[in-house]
Amino acid sequence: MGFYALPRLDVRRRARGLLLALLAGALGVVTALVAPPSAHAAESTLGAAAAQSGRYFGVAIASGRLGDSTYTSIANREFNSVTAENEMKIDATEPQRGQFNFSSADRVFNWAVQNGKQVRGHTLAWHSQQPGWMQSLSGSALRQAMIDHINGVMAHYKGRIAQWDVVNEAFEDGNSGARRDSNLQRTGNDWIEVAFRTARAADPSAKLCYNDYNVENWNWAKTQAMYNMVRDFKQRGVPIDCVGFQSHFNSGSPYNSNFRTTLQNFAALGVDVAVTELDIQGAPASTYANVVNDCLAVSRCLGITVWGVRDSDSWRSEQTPLLFNNDGSKKAAYTAVLNALNGGTTTPPPTEEGGQIKGVGSGRCLDVPNASTSDGTQVQLWDCHSNSNQQWTYTDAGELRVYGNKCLDAGGTGNGTRVQIYSCWGGDNQKWRLNSDGTIVGVQSGLCLDAVGAGTGNGTLIQLYSCSGGSNQRWTRT
Repeated sequence: MGFYALPRLDVRRRARGLLLALLAGALGVVTALVAPPSAHAAESTLGAAAAQSGRYFGVAIASGRLGDSTYTSIANREFNSVTAENEMKIDATEPQRGQFNFSSADRVFNWAVQNGKQVRGHTLAWHSQQPGWMQSLSGSALRQAMIDHINGVMAHYKGRIAQWDVVNEAFEDGNSGARRDSNLQRTGNDWIEVAFRTARAADPSAKLCYNDYNVENWNWAKTQAMYNMVRDFKQRGVPIDCVGFQSHFNSGSPYNSNFRTTLQNFAALGVDVAVTELDIQGAPASTYANVVNDCLAVSRCLGITVWGVRDSDSWRSEQTPLLFNNDGSKKAAYTAVLNALNGGTTTPPPTEEGGQIKGVGSGRCLDVPNASTSDGTQVQLWDCHSNSNQQWTYTDAGELRVYGNKCLDAGGTGNGTRVQIYSCWGGDNQKWRLNSDGTIVGVQSGLCLDAVGAGTGNGTLIQLYSCSGGSNQRWTRT
């Protein structure tokens, strides 16, 4: 967490898959020995619901609040992972150079472990919350102090911390994509790499994470800079295991539905991802559910941590950003998160029968190639028929659904963006306006559903493009 103004694989699933494979091999002999495996029963707490998919749902804990019975009751009941809010930071753990103090950190750690929770370590190298003695250093002396601090803290918790935020907030805000001009950066551009190599040697069993804020939107320069660093580290063998997205969403840094794209793209580099400090201004239920569904959609998303228990515990209490009110009562956002973790849907069911969407210029229908149900399949034009891959239902939420649970989905917001099917999750890139002139316009992009190159033949792909009024952008529904 920064003090700035505005900003697995599921073991049960694998076992079930093995069982299904074994049963499939026996179908030639017996066809009805057992009933199909049932879905998981809905869990009643956040941590238990997240655990169904092999993930955690965690919380930031402050040692000074552990004497508050309402606070500890909620934290113990609902969460299965803990991050120390401030107690493991540099000023708390090494107030004097070479003299470590883990009293507050151990209080949080011990409470978590005694209550059966995993612990995330936060944070080892950061430009902020440095003790005075560290702030007075520079150059090689500061570099050595950073190395000594990492070694000292990780030695104390060796083998007992699941993930460490090794480096925190090293990139500056804005459009430059540059490194933050911190005292650590001025020791040399390789300081982050040195921190990760030091951490790996100090505790080879811990996952090593880079953590930052305002990096959730895929289109932002800061996000791209972080991505390029992680890609470089993976290519050169620098030991980085995960990337943490703080996710402090507010009016200055709002949630964008491309957050899922961001998580997917980082995971594709071969690192795990995690939502590490989640709070959302006003605690809108739909946005909380969207964040959860984004994590659930990415197999390498380890879990989610909310930054505090109740609004009164939040560092941004005036924004009422958490899942519990000051009195400990659950908000609507809590229910939305729990339902999402339990596999529920946050969008209304279809409200009418499905039908075809026919291109005015081509006379051919909006079609999912080869009746595919795979996320990311780009839609096309094809001769109209009555099969399910051409049956589209427009819902009250503004979605165009096919097969009942797949949505027409824009992969971005620019001209030429592919239009595809994707599991419905409620994002604005899956919502459409059906206009009286026959155009279908993306809510997020403001661009029209368009047959590429004004094509009319079978297999012509569908994209987003600036609305022009052409017949390749006009459609009729049957």
